Amino acid sequence: MHCQFSAWVRWTHTCVGSEYAAVKFPHALLLWVLALLWPAAALPFLPGNIGQALGLSDGEGAGRILHRSKRGWMWNQFFLMEEYTGTDHQYVGKLHSNMDKDDGNVKYVLTGEGAGNLFIIDEKSGDIHATKRLDREEKAMYTLHAKVIDRRTNREMEADTEFNIKIHDINDNEPKFAKEIFFASVPEMSEVGTSVATVTANDADDQTYGNSARLVYSILQGQPYFSVDSENGTIKTALPGMDREVKENYQVVIQAKDMAGQMGGLSGTTTVSITLSDVNDSPPRFANHSFRVTAVESTEVGGAIGRIKADDPDIGRNAEMDYSIVGGHDMFNIITDQTTQEGVLVVRKGLDYEEKRDYEFRVEVRNTYLDARFVHGLQFKDFATVRVTVEDVDEPPVFTRNPYVIEVHEDTAAGSFVGVVSARDPDAESKPVKYSIDRHTDLERLFNIDSVNGSITTLKALDREMSRWHNISVVATEINNPRQTTRVPVFIKVLDVNDNAPEFAMSYDTFVCENVKAGQLIQTISAVDTDEPLVGHKFVFSIAPANPNFTIVDREDNTANILTRRGGFRRREMSMYFLPVVISDNDYPIQSSTSTLIVRVCACDSRGNMQTCNPEVLPFSDGLTTGALVAILLCVVILLMIVVLFAALRRQRKKEPLIISKEDVRDNVVSYNDEGGGEEDTQAFDIGTLRHPEAMDANKMRRDIIPEMLFPYRRSSPTKDHNGDVRDFINGRLQDNDSDPTAPPYDSLATYAYEGSGSLAESLSSLESGATEGDQDYDYLTGWGPPFKKLAEMYVAKSPDRET
Repeated sequence: MHCQFSAWVRWTHTCVGSEYAAVKFPHALLLWVLALLWPAAALPFLPGNIGQALGLSDGEGAGRILHRSKRGWMWNQFFLMEEYTGTDHQYVGKLHSNMDKDDGNVKYVLTGEGAGNLFIIDEKSGDIHATKRLDREEKAMYTLHAKVIDRRTNREMEADTEFNIKIHDINDNEPKFAKEIFFASVPEMSEVGTSVATVTANDADDQTYGNSARLVYSILQGQPYFSVDSENGTIKTALPGMDREVKENYQVVIQAKDMAGQMGGLSGTTTVSITLSDVNDSPPRFANHSFRVTAVESTEVGGAIGRIKADDPDIGRNAEMDYSIVGGHDMFNIITDQTTQEGVLVVRKGLDYEEKRDYEFRVEVRNTYLDARFVHGLQFKDFATVRVTVEDVDEPPVFTRNPYVIEVHEDTAAGSFVGVVSARDPDAESKPVKYSIDRHTDLERLFNIDSVNGSITTLKALDREMSRWHNISVVATEINNPRQTTRVPVFIKVLDVNDNAPEFAMSYDTFVCENVKAGQLIQTISAVDTDEPLVGHKFVFSIAPANPNFTIVDREDNTANILTRRGGFRRREMSMYFLPVVISDNDYPIQSSTSTLIVRVCACDSRGNMQTCNPEVLPFSDGLTTGALVAILLCVVILLMIVVLFAALRRQRKKEPLIISKEDVRDNVVSYNDEGGGEEDTQAFDIGTLRHPEAMDANKMRRDIIPEMLFPYRRSSPTKDHNGDVRDFINGRLQDNDSDPTAPPYDSLATYAYEGSGSLAESLSSLESGATEGDQDYDYLTGWGPPFKKLAEMYVAKSPDRET
């Protein structure tokens, strides 16, 4: 069995192994002839797989006679060029079996990858063709299976055998970089040959076949600053002393070309953006070596008065600077602003225009971080001269001390001198100053100050036991400019004077047993004194020496013991004793006081424990018991309450009621002393005065003339054709009273004898007479005598007959 191939003129292909896929024709032919005629001699020159394919071997079988084994298949691989551009099907190779006698009984069948669509076989001749254009970059090898079938019996004449079709590469892909632009950086001032970055390209062609994927790198743009390694694409610096401050960014174009860079090869390019990173190769420098700063004398300590700046072309950490004053300075200091890299001049001590107006000093600036490669030969520091001029301002007064502490004794009388404060105007004019006390700090107004000389005096007597310190604020103000003020705290300490007598330290509950013996301790007492002598307290205790019941023993430690002088105390005789104790101090002047110690007589057991201190109940013959005294006192209290209640009732009866009886009810109840004109006289009083009493005198009507308006207001009476019932009548009268401007300012009771609209008598109230009042004849009043003379003149004068 054998196989046939195309392109014998240029190449011959072996069907045995892939290692010898391409061998020059003369050498191949010589090896085949040698292997067939003299196998033992050709074995050393053939690879192991070829020797095995020819039935040859060495090693353990050396020296024995070898026999060639007949094999049905002697091939396993075909080769095919990619990107075929012909119009016909591309010929791959020919399959031929030893069973084929060229009689048409053998049928060749092809299966596997691409069989039937990419690769077809002639069933009779065994010729294999490719039907489509193949691309090695898509698939480099196809695996297929070949069969030989008997057409008559449809049986396999030989076993199924696998073989490969390998696609040979051509240079149809250009090199490609991973990115169109790369970014890299390198320190400035780097030496020549310093590596910057490595960029590589990929070629999809077969790197094991020919030069299609062998790349060569070159630089198209970026010379003479940079170079590139032609084999690995490493970019390096090519020029010494590249300065970032001169040029910072560079654009370098790198080309990758296949076919080992030969003419006709494909190429691809990329751009590398290279930035020179900064190094500290430039020292700071002052653009101006002389600065002039102006500062007002009122600038506070620590306040800024100006800024100076040096220039450093470096950036970042390499541009950080530190400022300092050469040799230091008493009045000024300079600090570095880390944000702006400026030197900030600040005041170290208070400035005074009147004392010194001009200052001059030198300032040094240097880099914080240094690069050892550039230190030699360069001074990474610079100097500048700063001149400060102090300007005058109108300053507030200045006290000679701050604060003031003054001491005064508590027995100082009001108006006494306490101390003095002093302030002056620091300006050259030395304007006059006046003094005052901030009364918010002296609410009790204990002190006063002389506005001219600053002398502080007391307005009231001081008491150390009430307040030991008084903290006031004194204000100094320029007379010519009241806005210029200064305040200073004045602490006044009140010194102690022995003006308080000692007294008991606490309230004592002292008792003595009835069965006590003479000389027995019943109480230990102590004393306190609000005064504070310099040598400490020393109290002396004493009682009257003639006291027959108790005695006192001073313990010399500001305490004393109370002892019994006798025994046989009896509650029946006296249940309580009052013992005056005199307590004296040792300060000057000596102060003493008498405190009373109350001693109760109690019943105790044999061990001296108190059982009861209540006084014994005495027989009635000897006196009244406590219960009797309480009963007597209670009776007295009850009698007093009865007397007070009786007096209150009598006072209440004397009050005259507003309405005396139910029969005497009218619109207004008015009490007056004048004799009126009768029931119909409504002009005797002015109801408006009840609302406004202060207008009573102004609105009082004269009684010596006839009033102009006799009947100012009357309520309308119900007409005969009124159809309302009693409720409507009452509601109408209630509305009239509510809208009456002359109604009294208090509740009044009005009684109406209205019997309803159906009554022939109609209303019996005298209040309804207003409607017919003008038609009445009042001549009969003249016959009533002198008492009714005035009333007759008032009504008879209004009669119509009189007027006519």
